[in-house]
Order: sequence, then C-alpha cells, then structure tokens
Amino acid sequence: MASPNYVAPGQFRNLRACMVCSIVQLQTKFVRDGCPNCEAFLELANHPDAVQECTSQVYEGLITLADPSTSWVARWQRLDGYVPGVYAVKVVGMLQDEILQQLEDSGVRYIPRDGSAADDDA
Repeated sequence: MASPNYVAPGQFRNLRACMVCSIVQLQTKFVRDGCPNCEAFLELANHPDAVQECTSQVYEGLITLADPSTSWVARWQRLDGYVPGVYAVKVVGMLQDEILQQLEDSGVRYIPRDGSAADDDA
C-alpha cells in the first residue's frame, strides 16, 4: 500500500509549497485538506483561490523531516513544531497584504521563506 504522501512522478508539476511554513504537497491535497501546519489561520481547505494565494509552485530544495522536534535541520530552517513531512528550503512568492494582516491578527510571526528576511534571532 502506498504512503498517503506518495507523489507519482507525473504529478511533480502539481506540487506546491506553503509560503508560511514551506510544507510541500500536491495542490489537490492543499485544496482538500488545507495546510497541516497553517490551516487554523489560513483556512485553505475547500478554497482553491486561497491555495493559489498562499502557496507557490516555485521553490528550491527539499527537506524530509521524520521528527521535527529533535532535528537540528528543523531548528535551522525554523520547522521545529511542525508536522513531519517534506518541506522546501526556500519558497518564492509574496503573500498579499490582507493575508499578512490576517497572520498578524492571529498572533503568527511571519518570516518570509524566500531568504529575503534578515535573521532576527542570530
């Protein structure tokens, strides 16, 4: 039996990365289930337009995390506390101002995943 996260080789062009947490999954999975880390405040499930606005097809590198709570890579990429899965190293794209405001209102500290933000906690 295939893993629920298995992606057939012909489906790679349908992969998208969340611009908030950088998890990578099929566009259809984002639409069906939302983002496993950000659903509480992004509400992507059953909203294809929101999926288009909050995810990107343009990303660099992939990291597979089995246990983000103990991984030094997860800490380095600011992924500790997220669900196990496949994450992009960098995600290219800009969130709209309304979404940034929604994140702020939800108490989420947004750090762009494209490498454009200075490292504040160094």
